[in-house]
Amino acid sequence: MSGDAARGEGFAPDAARGLRLVFVRGLEVRARLGVHPHEERAPQRVRIAIEAAVEDDAAPDGIGADRLARVVDYGRLAETARRAATEGHVRLAETLAERIALAVLAEQPRVRAVRVTVEKPDAVADAESVGVAVERQRRRQRP
Repeated sequence: MSGDAARGEGFAPDAARGLRLVFVRGLEVRARLGVHPHEERAPQRVRIAIEAAVEDDAAPDGIGADRLARVVDYGRLAETARRAATEGHVRLAETLAERIALAVLAEQPRVRAVRVTVEKPDAVADAESVGVAVERQRRRQRP
């Protein structure tokens, strides 16, 4: 992806490369996430963000057909994240973020790369939140 992603600034639309940005921000779920016994027993508030670099068939200078079939549905991205977060106990935020990222790539063939952030807003009393961001890319097909 771009240098922006490497610096933690997220993805950006890029008409020259035929990419648009599709995102879900601030998705809150109740999940059993963490290494402590109380985190395994009881769900806690978890905040998830997804940024996807998506193939834009109308780039660089067109307008595509106004049909859902040609884009990535952000509602489906949110459902993918909800499902991964609530399937059972996960010890590490890193593992959850990786699972979500790989599920997005598996379910959405137009997504070239995805960044997933998992935050635990209630984990550290004097911090707004703690968490992790991961990035995964679709492997390029060899000719």
